[in-house]
Amino acid sequence: MTGEASIGPICGVTVCTPDLAASETAYVRHLGYRVAGRGLVTESQARLWNRPAAAGLRYLTVRPAAADDFEFRFVETTHGAGYRAFASHGWNAAELIVRDVDALAVTLRESPFEILGPPQDLSFTDAIRAMQVRGPGGEVLYLTQFKRQLESLPSPEARCDVDRVFIVIVAGPSLDDLLAFYGSRYGVPEPQRMESRVKAMSEAFGLDPEHRYQIAALPLRGRCYIEADQMPPQARPPAAPAGQLPPGIAVVSFRAAAGSALACAAGPAGELVESVPAG
Repeated sequence: MTGEASIGPICGVTVCTPDLAASETAYVRHLGYRVAGRGLVTESQARLWNRPAAAGLRYLTVRPAAADDFEFRFVETTHGAGYRAFASHGWNAAELIVRDVDALAVTLRESPFEILGPPQDLSFTDAIRAMQVRGPGGEVLYLTQFKRQLESLPSPEARCDVDRVFIVIVAGPSLDDLLAFYGSRYGVPEPQRMESRVKAMSEAFGLDPEHRYQIAALPLRGRCYIEADQMPPQARPPAAPAGQLPPGIAVVSFRAAAGSALACAAGPAGELVESVPAG
C-alpha cells in the first residue's frame, strides 16, 4: 500500500471512567484542559458505535487550552473495575504533545494521575523526552516533548502546555490483521515493522521486561500515527457487558479526508474507529 491515509489527524479520544467528576478534575486542573460540553449519550450515537446500552450515559468533553480541533470525551460507566491497559485487545494508550515534560511531571506529583514512568529521553534519540501516567478511568497516557523535530517522525507543535493526542496505540492478536485492516479500509501505507519492548504489556502478562513485541507505526494525515502492537496469545478482548463500550480508551475519532457522514467501524482487535467528516 502506497500513498496517503484517508484519515487523520486524530480529533477525539473517548474514555470510559467510573467517576466523571474525577476525570474532569484530573484533566482540567492538572493538564490545563477546559470543559467543552456535557450531556447524555444519545441513542443515535450509541447506535453508531453499535453499543446500544451506552445510550443515556453521562458524558463530558474537554479540549486543550489553545485549540478546538481535539477533545477527550469521558463517558461514565460502572463496568470498568479491574481494567488494566495493555492486558487486553483494543485501544490501550494515547500519546499527547506537551511543551515541557519535566515541568509537567512536577505538577502531576500531587494529582489524580498515577505516574507510571518519570520523564526520560527515548532510547533511540535524545530529541524526544516522555513520561507515562494512568488516569482515573485506567487510561494510560504518554506525555511527550519534542526538543527538536525529527525528519523520521514529523510531529505537531505543542500549542499549549498540554496539547492534543497525536499517537494512539492499538494492540491485538495479529499485527498482520491490524495492518491489513487499516491499509484496506483507510489507505494507510504499509509501515516498517520492528521489534520493541512494551514494558506495560510485559508487566501485565508476567513476561521478561526485555521481551520484544512485533509493532509498527502507521502514518496518518496531520502528523498523527497509530501504533499497532501484537499481543501475547493469552491476551483477550476487554470485559464489558453486552452492548456497552469497552473500559479504558473505548473509541478513537479521526478526521476523514473524504466522505460526508459520521461513521464507525470495529477493527480486528475490537477497537472502535470513528471517522468524522472534515470541516
